[in-house]
Amino acid sequence: MSSISENIKKLPDTPGVYFFKDAKGKILYIGKATSLRSRVRSYFSADIINTRGPVIVAMLENAKKVDFIQTDSVLEALLLEAELIKKHKPKHNTDLKDDKSFNFVVITKEDFPRVLLIRERQLYKGSPCKLQGLPLLSQFGPFPNGGMLREAMKLVRKIFPFRDKCTPGIGKPCFNAQIGLCPGVCAGSVTKQEYAKSIHNITLFFKGRKKDLVKKLEKEMKELAKKEKFEKASEIKKTLFALSHIHDVSLLKRDSHLEVQPPSDYRIECYDVAHISGAFTVGVMTVVEDGEAKKSEYRKFKIKEVKGVNDTAHLREVLERRLGHPEWRYPNLIAVDGGIAQKNLAESVLLKYGIQIPVLGVVKDERHRPKEIIGDQTLARKYEKEILLSNSEAHRFAITYHKKLREEIR
Repeated sequence: MSSISENIKKLPDTPGVYFFKDAKGKILYIGKATSLRSRVRSYFSADIINTRGPVIVAMLENAKKVDFIQTDSVLEALLLEAELIKKHKPKHNTDLKDDKSFNFVVITKEDFPRVLLIRERQLYKGSPCKLQGLPLLSQFGPFPNGGMLREAMKLVRKIFPFRDKCTPGIGKPCFNAQIGLCPGVCAGSVTKQEYAKSIHNITLFFKGRKKDLVKKLEKEMKELAKKEKFEKASEIKKTLFALSHIHDVSLLKRDSHLEVQPPSDYRIECYDVAHISGAFTVGVMTVVEDGEAKKSEYRKFKIKEVKGVNDTAHLREVLERRLGHPEWRYPNLIAVDGGIAQKNLAESVLLKYGIQIPVLGVVKDERHRPKEIIGDQTLARKYEKEILLSNSEAHRFAITYHKKLREEIR
C-alpha cells in the first residue's frame, strides 16, 4: 500500500485513465477520471466497503501499483477507457458487469456509413430497426454510462459531423445538416471519398489516437494550402482548433457524480418484484434521498435466472445484480416489499457480500395497502414517510415495467 501511496502523490490533477496493477504488473482494473489524483485517492477512504463494494475491495487487496495515461479532456478519457478495457479485459472490470445491456458506438459498412449509439442486445442480435442487417465497419465499447456517452457523442459530432438517419443523395439537407451536425450526404454536399476521410478521423479519435489524428489533419491542411484550396484548409484548421479546445463541461458535471463523496443525504433503496403466475417477471429498485424520489437512479431488472413463482429467489437475483454495481452509491437503508421472508432473504444476501445495511420490510394487507413496517422500529418511525414513498414508487415502477414487457410480446 505504501508504494501506491507514493504513486498517488505523483498523479496529476487532470483528466485521464488509471490502471491498478498487481505485483507482476498485470492490470487488475481500468478507470477514467476528471482528476486522476482525486479519483485514485478516493479508493482509499475509510468507508471503502460502503462506497465501492466488495469487488473493488478485493481488487485493492491485490493492487501494488497505479499507472496512468493523461488526456487533454474528459471526453478523451472516456473513449480511451473503453478502448483499453476492450484490449486488456481486466478481471475486475469484467466482475462489475452483470447481464445488463451496455452501450456501443458502431459505424456501419455502407457507401456513406452511419455512426450509431446502440445497446449491446441490438449489436449481437443485429436489430433490424437500427442496423437493417448491414455489416459493421467498426464498433467501440462497451460504455457502462449511457448518459455520459450520449453527451460525448454530441461533442464528437460537433467536431466531426456524421450521418445517422438521413438518406444519401435525396437532394435536400436533413435537419442535422442544416445545423452543422451532418456533412450533407443527403444533399450531395460531400463525396463518398471525402466522407470516408471523416469516418477515418472519427475512428482514430475513438481509438484514443488523437496525436496521430492531429498529425494527419495537419498534413492534409498543408497539402490543401499548397494546392491553394484555402477554404478546405480553413475547415481543417477549425477542426484542429476544436480538437485542442474540447469544451466538455457536460462531461465534467456527469463525471463529478462518479467521484466518491461523503453521502450528504439519507438514501433509501426499495425493491419490489412483479409477475403474473411467474411469467414476465421483473424486479425494480427505487431511490429516495432526503425525502425526495430520485427517479434518475431507479433501476429495472428483467428476471432471467429463476423461473416460476418464487418471489424470494427473484428478490435474491435483483439484490445480487444490484450489489454487482459498486459504482452506484450504497444506501443507508433498504426496504423490501414483503414480510419476514423477504426481509430475511435481503439480510442474507448482504451478509454474503459482507455489507452491513439495515433492512426493513413493508407488509401489505389483502388490498395491497401498507399495513406495517417490520424491522428496526426506531428507523421505521423516523423514516416512515420516506419508506412508504419508496415502496409506493417501487410498486408503481415494477407494475409499469411488467406491463411494458407483456405488451412487447403481444
